[in-house]
Amino acid sequence: MTKDKTVQLEINAEDLHAVGYRTEDGFLVKEGSLLRKDINYATSDRANQIRNQLLAEGVLEPEGNQLRFTRDYPFSSPSRAAMVVLGRNANGWNAWKTSEGLSLSKAMRVSRDIDTPLLTEDQKQKILEKYQQLLSENKLATEQQYTQEYARFRERFGPQVLDGLDGEELLNLMQDTGNRDGLIYWLEFKNDEEFETPLYGGIAGGSALKYRVFKRKETGHWQAADKSNYPHDISIEEAIEIARSHRDQLLKGVEILDALPENASDEDYAFLQDQMDELAPDVSRLGWGHKYFSLLFPDKLDDFQSPDWQRFYILKLLQLPPEGNGRYINASRFVPASLEVGIPIVNYDTVLNALYGDIHRYWRVGTTGGKPSKNQWPMMRDSDCIAIGWPELGDLSWVEAKKESRNKLKNLIHDKYPNSSSAEGRATTEVTNFVARLNEGDVVWAANGSTILGIGRVTGEYRFNPKDEFPHQRPVKWLNLDEWKMPVNEGLQSTFREIKKHSINILETERRIQACDSVVKTPGDKIVLTGVPGRIQSILERKGQVILYGPPGTGKTYWAEQTARDLAAISALGKRYETLDEAEKRVICGDDHTAGMMRFCCFHPAYGYEDFLEGYRPETVDGQVSFTLRDGVFKQLCKDAAKNPEKNYYLIIDEINRGDIPRIFGELLTILEKDKRTKRIILPVSQESFTVPKNVFLIGTMNTADRSISLLDAALRRRFGFYEMMPDGSVLKDTSISGIPLRAWFDSLNTRIREHVGRDARNLQIGHSYLMQSGSPIKSVAALKRIIRDDLIPLLEEYCYEDYSTLATILGNQIVDEAGQRIRQELFEEGQETALVQALLSPCPEISASSEAMSSEASQMSDEADEEEDETEELEL
Repeated sequence: MTKDKTVQLEINAEDLHAVGYRTEDGFLVKEGSLLRKDINYATSDRANQIRNQLLAEGVLEPEGNQLRFTRDYPFSSPSRAAMVVLGRNANGWNAWKTSEGLSLSKAMRVSRDIDTPLLTEDQKQKILEKYQQLLSENKLATEQQYTQEYARFRERFGPQVLDGLDGEELLNLMQDTGNRDGLIYWLEFKNDEEFETPLYGGIAGGSALKYRVFKRKETGHWQAADKSNYPHDISIEEAIEIARSHRDQLLKGVEILDALPENASDEDYAFLQDQMDELAPDVSRLGWGHKYFSLLFPDKLDDFQSPDWQRFYILKLLQLPPEGNGRYINASRFVPASLEVGIPIVNYDTVLNALYGDIHRYWRVGTTGGKPSKNQWPMMRDSDCIAIGWPELGDLSWVEAKKESRNKLKNLIHDKYPNSSSAEGRATTEVTNFVARLNEGDVVWAANGSTILGIGRVTGEYRFNPKDEFPHQRPVKWLNLDEWKMPVNEGLQSTFREIKKHSINILETERRIQACDSVVKTPGDKIVLTGVPGRIQSILERKGQVILYGPPGTGKTYWAEQTARDLAAISALGKRYETLDEAEKRVICGDDHTAGMMRFCCFHPAYGYEDFLEGYRPETVDGQVSFTLRDGVFKQLCKDAAKNPEKNYYLIIDEINRGDIPRIFGELLTILEKDKRTKRIILPVSQESFTVPKNVFLIGTMNTADRSISLLDAALRRRFGFYEMMPDGSVLKDTSISGIPLRAWFDSLNTRIREHVGRDARNLQIGHSYLMQSGSPIKSVAALKRIIRDDLIPLLEEYCYEDYSTLATILGNQIVDEAGQRIRQELFEEGQETALVQALLSPCPEISASSEAMSSEASQMSDEADEEEDETEELEL
């Protein structure tokens, strides 16, 4: 129970001497501690009440003018213990001190040096850069938005509102998850113009049990959680009592937060935590309760609603979080930091999430095992994986983090590796964690005892490699291969275990990861692509085939070719395509005489099975026409891949939805799935045995303006992974053409298309590729004029079915003559550029005040300044 019995804490004053220790769940006052019997303070009522209770229980007994503890006694918090000892309200984090005079807050890392900033200059720069990026992408709440939404929330659910309600009205407002005007719905689900709850931290997921009382959907009965956290029916009177208790605790929490000073110290936040735990224990310890308080006090609390998430980001910022599991004590690390960078806390938390991603876990895997014991670290390091033993268990792909799976695994371990029940249970837990609970993105130590040999990030799913002594494996990317000792021993008796007990271990891990300036290279290092190619690579590794889909001009074919070239080059030559010489590039893409490892075909209505797989084709020999059986493009690719199993082959199928999918693929769909790649079928035409090799990958592209993904053949949809590619204005950067901020204009055009074209407008947007040339945004008004005249206007005319009223709304009435039902082509003539620019801006005057426009103008001014500087230097020379 005791947190650290080596740290003795005391309160000493006239007529009192108390000794105690910080514990995992509170504070322990030691037997023999002496208190002053007579107290007379303005805040003594609660202290007297608790003292009288302890006297009745025999925990305290009179001893002259003092009270003595007859046994060790646990309190819920240091402040509650200090209040009983001193006989008045007290901040136990300041009152309890070590024998050297160090306060509990200093001893337990709650308080820090107030003269030392929380953030380093480098961290501030990264945070501010990400903040500006998110602002430019309209991904942050504006001051007007969050100010108005905070006010709306307080107006509907503030303390005055809750205090004025009772009975069923209070119950339905506070606890009915189905009430869209209720508190729970606003906290978890509401996301509209009135209130965007995702901006203020998420509490989604799990069942309604997290609210402790709720109305069952199927029956309409009120239910609450029992001691085992299992729901059971309760009467409406019982539900009202729980709602009253929750309401009263919310009101008490508001009162406590009102009293928290501005620019509160670390000790103030620690005291806040103690008060919340004591006076609002049921709601303050729940995510929804914390979110309620954070919406009413956004300048005093962060909006990470889970202490796990709070500690995760504190550690990412290379700080040690305060000891304990409270939500409120951790605010002392977020609120001051947001002030240091001048970012509102609602946006500061969003920026941290964008910088460091969602929460992940940390694990330790042992590198020795087997009989005789053998070091598996060289294999793990060189193969870019972590691994565990138990080879006799076979392939464990079926293991899930469920009770039934766990029981099956435990029986298998008992059969193959019989041991004591507890040892078999530990092995079951470790294997289940490795196979089913370890997630991509988690960080893993490879360790030999307390020595860390490498730090890696998990990059893929479980695989079974029967050739290795440690056959159960997970792919990783090694981030650091320095050898070091863990600060505090943890998990040494386990093969695989989560690291979470000692924050100092995670802090040291993050320090070493973030200090690495270069990518760690290992003998078996696999190049992992990032961005769009990385996403495609991930889907191909999991499914074997992927379809890139989206509106026209979103770069589907471009990214398919780029990714296929890179992946083929990495597979064959171990490097990216752009680094290859001409001879190596021919190996990948082929030439006039030989086919490469990346090939291309395009489906169309006349494309058939005989083109793709095999079929008879007419051939003239000596003036006679005969039919010859020929392999199609896919069958030939599979034959070549089978001859070179160590290399990967890629086929790009452009416009895959334009072909008759069932007719083209035929029986091939059966063996296309990744886990059926070794299955053989007999081709009906040639009667040959055929299989799809594991080193064959398909990348299809699909224009959703032609056909929705939902209309694809169901069998095809199940076998392919899908990656949606939508218009991305960010690639246009800060480009400005004759005063038109290109990105802002592009985004505004697509907004009007979505609003006015019709039901499927999302799939009919304009892709950014229309405004790109050679991988960069267009630069001249002449290029923009040609693109709008020759590409965009004809496309939009088709979308609008010659409805010139809608077309005028989208393009503006200066370009579209609605009455004459025509396009004003004269605007595209030479010498009319100024008039065209004005016409293009007329439907969207608001973009001149957008952040994109400001950024474009600033970029243009910077370019002009650079040009002037260059000209000056040239003149001086």
